[in-house]
Amino acid sequence: MVTAESQSDSPAAMDLVFTDLDGTLLHPETYCWQAARPALERLEQRGTPWILVTSKTRAEVEFWRAKLDHQHPFIVENGGAAFVPEGYFPMPVPGATRQGPYEVLEWGASYGALVADLGTCSERSGCRVWGFHDMTAHEVAAACDFPLEQAVLAKQREYDEPFLVRDPELAGRLAYAIEEEGRRWTRGGRFWHILGTNDKAGAVLALSALFARHYGPVRTIGLGDGMNDVSFLGAVNVAVLIRSGQTARLKTLVPRGIASRRAGPEGWNDAVLSLIR
Repeated sequence: MVTAESQSDSPAAMDLVFTDLDGTLLHPETYCWQAARPALERLEQRGTPWILVTSKTRAEVEFWRAKLDHQHPFIVENGGAAFVPEGYFPMPVPGATRQGPYEVLEWGASYGALVADLGTCSERSGCRVWGFHDMTAHEVAAACDFPLEQAVLAKQREYDEPFLVRDPELAGRLAYAIEEEGRRWTRGGRFWHILGTNDKAGAVLALSALFARHYGPVRTIGLGDGMNDVSFLGAVNVAVLIRSGQTARLKTLVPRGIASRRAGPEGWNDAVLSLIR
């Protein structure tokens, strides 16, 4: 929980750290995060909130929150919703609904509607797709290269449908059909995603405003490594591009972004320690 006292060493503005998970705080291949431990400890010592911003589901994020001892809000499924631990702020979150131990702000379309629309767009464009709803947990595990238990959590979707494009030469037609349907699309490290009118940027801005409402001016820091991080990296005060194969392209889309020297949690650790003094 954030308190006014925890921000006494930063009188001008309160720092907020918004971070992607895969390829950023988590290693892109091993999913290890321990190299970021010094920076995580520094954030906790300073009382600086660090908010997870990911395409992962709530179930997946809860798995990683337990490992990371994460106690702050988190954003799931490309801005579909933000989950705020109950009592995190001194007053109830306006517009939130109560779901278990969270106050939840929802912006995403329902999962069932997105799956149906993806099927419609696939037929209209002639581009075949293979979505998570088509896959077994074993197939998701193989496609994502992670353990079966993680695949089971990844299939518990609420606001976003990841899918593979089987006809890459028709991908442009599919993207156009999705837009014509009134939906958005984005691309992560492995999958395309269809979602509602939400995105990571909108969720980041909403949470930033919530913190500012309670604690005054904020300085937002964002860290990401992929194309589906572009929107929220463009919405923060300080953007960090964690080193990856997409860094050069990201730099053209987020020109003021600071590229880390190292990849994954090592680069994350370097960046956070240099920015949080």
